[in-house]
Amino acid sequence: MKADPIVVEIVEGTLASVEREVETAIARTARSPMIRDAHDFRAGIHDRRLRKLTGRSYSALVHPIVRDFPIETMRPGDVFFHNDVYLSEGGIGHLPDLCVTVPVFHDGEVVAFVQAFGHHDDIGGAVPGSMPSHARSAFEEGLMVPPIRLWDQGVPNEAALRIMTRNSRMPDSLAGDLDAECSACLMGARRLGELFDRYGRAQVEACFDAILDRTTETFRREILSKIPDGTYVWEDYAEHDGVDPPRLHTQRITLTKTPEKIVIDFTGTSPQAKGPINHAGDYADGVFLKKWLAPVLRNLADTPERMAELDVNEGVVPLIEMRFPEKGTLLTPIFPAPTNARTFVILRLLGVLAGVLAKATGGRMPADQETIRYTGVYGEDADGNPYLMREVLGGGSGGRYYADGEDTIHVVPDSRNIPVEFAESRWPFVVERLGLAVDSGGPGEKRGGLGYDKHIRMLRDAHFMSIADRSILSCWGVNGGRAGRPFRVDIDGRPMEGLVDDEPVKAGQVIRIRTTGGGGWGDPLNRDPQAVADDVRDGKVSVEGARDDYGVVLTADGEVDKTATDDLRRRMATERGPAPFFDRGPGYPLLAGGRTESEFDRL
Repeated sequence: MKADPIVVEIVEGTLASVEREVETAIARTARSPMIRDAHDFRAGIHDRRLRKLTGRSYSALVHPIVRDFPIETMRPGDVFFHNDVYLSEGGIGHLPDLCVTVPVFHDGEVVAFVQAFGHHDDIGGAVPGSMPSHARSAFEEGLMVPPIRLWDQGVPNEAALRIMTRNSRMPDSLAGDLDAECSACLMGARRLGELFDRYGRAQVEACFDAILDRTTETFRREILSKIPDGTYVWEDYAEHDGVDPPRLHTQRITLTKTPEKIVIDFTGTSPQAKGPINHAGDYADGVFLKKWLAPVLRNLADTPERMAELDVNEGVVPLIEMRFPEKGTLLTPIFPAPTNARTFVILRLLGVLAGVLAKATGGRMPADQETIRYTGVYGEDADGNPYLMREVLGGGSGGRYYADGEDTIHVVPDSRNIPVEFAESRWPFVVERLGLAVDSGGPGEKRGGLGYDKHIRMLRDAHFMSIADRSILSCWGVNGGRAGRPFRVDIDGRPMEGLVDDEPVKAGQVIRIRTTGGGGWGDPLNRDPQAVADDVRDGKVSVEGARDDYGVVLTADGEVDKTATDDLRRRMATERGPAPFFDRGPGYPLLAGGRTESEFDRL
């Protein structure tokens, strides 16, 4: 059936509404701070052909559910569950990511799927939070659950739920979260079923096809056309794996642009790590990674406004071909290689794709960002009850050709830091400061966004934990921009590494966390001096940073000294020479044998 264009708009709006309603229901009824308060989860809607229809955020895949439970065996009221990384077809990155999937029925047949996918507090394993930074095996990371029928025609599988909650250090939170997610997805399935009842299966499925076809054509016409045909190579690195000493763990992309598609070849990526930074992404032809990386392409849109309008759904998949190296690399690990810190790889891949596209387009892409790191404390409260506080603090995004980077953002839509008032009322510490990390954004004609500066004073003895990259390497600057400041944590002045499981913290001691700043875009000596003065006034750049990074001299009252600024900028430009296209920051030579650039950094 040919899709009615008016019905297409109604269907598309309904899909977005249902997705939002599912997420709102989960946020209102979940129990864990990670889901309810930090909002580290997302919903997704897929059709009967397993194609993702909504594009506001990525989600897991339906493929492993249908693989193990054929569609014809599903019944109304069924809820499926899985978190097994190696049996997820690439859709699950680490065990704390739990996935609930509910089939949608019309006239007794499955016509779609509603899914919730989020990061939960604890699913067992060697350390609280189920992310042991020194794990050498998946068996240390928590309970692995292959696809199972968690609810059978509306009846929960109490035995399975009991097994999962028994393995969790936070059983009540886990039980509450799972109940919230199952109930919300069942509600979403009913809402979506009403759409089929109203317009009929043939018309709704024709609309699904039209929505995806439109995405394919839009990205081909507006985005791929901006990339010159040819082959381009670039690489970036994770810096440590929790087991071996810090070194460069390479993720390389060779991008070939043809008139019809782009080919992303990961040959040259390092062997799988001993520690938990591996990501099993080569399943199902890399379908998950295609949808994960595709949002980077939106930066090639004609305007920022147009960029915001472009959703990434299954329609981008035909435009991207992925080629993976043989088994045994960071992207093709062999079970039971650990994966809990796989963000070091999948976040870096976003930057590698941005970097290789920057080479292809003369610097039109934004500079680098690192917007996920897990920090937290755990111990016992005044009543002797165990607690776990963990949050996903964001960082600054990279400067862009048209604007500065954003401050303290997170890659997951609608996510946030845990509110101070809630944290202090629930856990034995006080937050003495939560603000922007001054000078953390990479200097540039367009400055990188700033990271957090958070100070936590413990009221009782506890342990600190951290899963974070970019503590040595920085978020790189591009097109003459400079790198941002790296991740830093110290406890009463004692510096911590990025990967920490159980660092003791005494009552009265202060944990200071500074998250990464985004890289800068463009030569910082070309930045409008008044914009630098405004940054100093707003507390984003120090007076010293204005002088040393931007060559801007300010008077005692904060005004730009134009004559002194012009003289200083001329001297700095002469002494420095041409600005490099990529700036990896001062940490890179420490791991690269003194080199300041890779063999692929120059245009």
